[in-house]
Amino acid sequence: MGGPRRRAILPALPVSAPDLIAALIITAFAASVQSSAGVGFAIVSVPLLSLLDERLAPVPQILVVLPMVISMAWRERHAIDLDGVGWILVGRLVGAGIGLALIKMATETTLDVLVGLAVLAGVIILATGAKVRRTPVTQTAAGTVASVTSLVASMGGPPLALLYHDAKGETIRASLATVFIFGVTLTIAIRAASGEISRTDVEVALWLLPAMLVGLRMGRHLAARLEGAPLRRIILALSAAAAVGLLARAAF
Repeated sequence: MGGPRRRAILPALPVSAPDLIAALIITAFAASVQSSAGVGFAIVSVPLLSLLDERLAPVPQILVVLPMVISMAWRERHAIDLDGVGWILVGRLVGAGIGLALIKMATETTLDVLVGLAVLAGVIILATGAKVRRTPVTQTAAGTVASVTSLVASMGGPPLALLYHDAKGETIRASLATVFIFGVTLTIAIRAASGEISRTDVEVALWLLPAMLVGLRMGRHLAARLEGAPLRRIILALSAAAAVGLLARAAF
């Protein structure tokens, strides 16, 4: 007769240990990018983590990013563009219905292509020096597109970052974080109601949470050094990377 079974000291890993270690490093880096530039967490983490193990993305990033953007909005709350945020949130509500319909109707490949082309077009337009005025119309439109891309690809940042690409760094970070609080909460609620969040998603998010907190603190030290042209170049580069990543995923 064997002795009594010993209880596991640590909870079972949702993925292999090497993949989890890599995921922690990627998450910390991605969080530092978002914390300093205002966007980039999903752009950096989702494609890389999807390659490691499909259980690592994209839903866990939606869960992990919520406490991060709450912290960012509070940190620079004095710089929030309240009028712009209001119109963007109107667009988020409109886009939520569109995004949910697309999830049910279109294939993942089709969604990747549509979102990738839309973001890439915006990058090309702004890279040529064109100016996009922030008006109720453009802010509502950006909010709608961001809501759709957030739901179907977990990347709601690029449309909003492109809209604010010429604003001050603190305004970009605080305003986008405020929008993300509402947008991510809405996305989580819709996915949960539709049965799109699994227990594994929650477990992965809990494992990645400490790495996000480390990256959040790292980004605070980098934020003061990013302003003007360098920040605009980073936003355009991150948005272009997101678009290319989605198109590449659709192709392969």
